[in-house]
Amino acid sequence: MWCTPSALSIADLQRAAQRRLPPSIYGYVHGGSEDQTAMQANRDAFSRWRFLPRPLVNVSQRRFGVTLFGQRYNAPLGISPMGVAGLCAFEGDVALARASYEAGVPFILSAASTTPLEKVAQANPDMWYQGYLPADQHVIEPLLSRVRDAGVKVLVVTVDVPIASARENELRNGFSIPLKLSPRLICGGMIRPRWLMSTFAQTLLKRGMPHFENFAAQRGGPIIAAAKGDHRAGRAAMTWNDIAWIRDRWPGTLLVKGILRAQDAQHAHSLGLDGIFVSNHGGRQLDGAVAPLDALPEIVAAAPGLTVLLDSGVRRGTDVLKAMALGAHAVFIGRAAMYGLAAGGQRGVAQALALLTREIDVDLALLGCPDIADLSPAYLCRADLPVSTGLNPPNALMPAVPAAFF
Repeated sequence: MWCTPSALSIADLQRAAQRRLPPSIYGYVHGGSEDQTAMQANRDAFSRWRFLPRPLVNVSQRRFGVTLFGQRYNAPLGISPMGVAGLCAFEGDVALARASYEAGVPFILSAASTTPLEKVAQANPDMWYQGYLPADQHVIEPLLSRVRDAGVKVLVVTVDVPIASARENELRNGFSIPLKLSPRLICGGMIRPRWLMSTFAQTLLKRGMPHFENFAAQRGGPIIAAAKGDHRAGRAAMTWNDIAWIRDRWPGTLLVKGILRAQDAQHAHSLGLDGIFVSNHGGRQLDGAVAPLDALPEIVAAAPGLTVLLDSGVRRGTDVLKAMALGAHAVFIGRAAMYGLAAGGQRGVAQALALLTREIDVDLALLGCPDIADLSPAYLCRADLPVSTGLNPPNALMPAVPAAFF
């Protein structure tokens, strides 16, 4: 597998991924739904915050490890679940799992993966599992048993995909799930010979046609055909009652992913869930949804004691620090890891994690905050509001109220 020694940022890895993937597959990795406004909003949300650094603080020793659910990790980073990673690199699920394990950060295996979860768990014994679950206890219960038997301790239920979104850019590029061997897809593979040999041909020769392995307790269908029982069926009927039923039966850590409302965070807490993901699925589901970073402060305030994780739109170490200053306990990456995977396999994923970790370390020092646990809104101000740097700065999280209001 090739490597990308010249990559200095996630943006560099993105460009390398674009050069090395067939256009249709790159479009799947990089794109969002409909007009892609939610995807752009995720990046804009980070740009609306500025740092207020503190000079003359001893930052010779920085600490940025975090503890999540009793497990200590080397950085406040994790890898979000991403489907069909095997299209980006040979055994992409295993590559993501190994890179995260060696880096000492959490990794979540997607239900839409093409490597049996038991094999991925061998590569990363600490992996989490993410499920797309129907409102069908007869499907959920044996899956929970399978996941538990594989040694998985953290279950993440994605709740923002009741039905598939409209991803027009994928359709225009000839990409769909199940995968259809369209002329555009075939031609795209032919113009990327390295991908064709190292990923596509190697997968067919060594593993055969990939299958959806982890939607249910049983093996699913091949990625070129609808999954057995169609993995999308039944999700539209899922409610909080189903989450409560899972909570009663899952002995480990339980999270829901796709929360953007404070009331839903409170409800999750009331059901005894251990944490939530504030996420809009990277802008890949409801276009126009609020950016997770914008929703984060209210959610954190509404559910004290609940572990709050965030993903969607993260590209820099400064993004991680902004989210944690606003209350996130850790921040997860999706596309950033997939760019690394496409650019360099396991080494590319490791490079993406290393780049972000280095940025976190440097930016903590420049911010004047040697311990990431001490981050707070006091280190931030809004870029679109007046800033006071005196003894009584305005609340960094709330717009100033005009005097005429009173």
